[in-house]
Amino acid sequence: MSFLKNLFGGGDKKPASSAPVEELDYEGFHIATTPMDEGGQFRVCAQVTKEVEGEMKSHTLIRADMCSTKEEASSIAIRKAKQMIDEQGTRFLG
Repeated sequence: MSFLKNLFGGGDKKPASSAPVEELDYEGFHIATTPMDEGGQFRVCAQVTKEVEGEMKSHTLIRADMCSTKEEASSIAIRKAKQMIDEQGTRFLG
């Protein structure tokens, strides 16, 4: 049964680490990278936030990309977050 849960996305997902690996501000957005440890590899993940009309909006960016180090995953997360910001502005924020 657990095989089917994992196959269809019902398996336990490990949350992103609580402490950001890297943080920076870009075009008025705040990017905090939080690579997810998945069995010795790290999934690209970042929290993107911005204050919009007095309300703090955020989006958790999780990509399929896997890396061998936290630093590599962090670097890719920053690049992906910047790309998303450049292409979509505030539209992707929840």
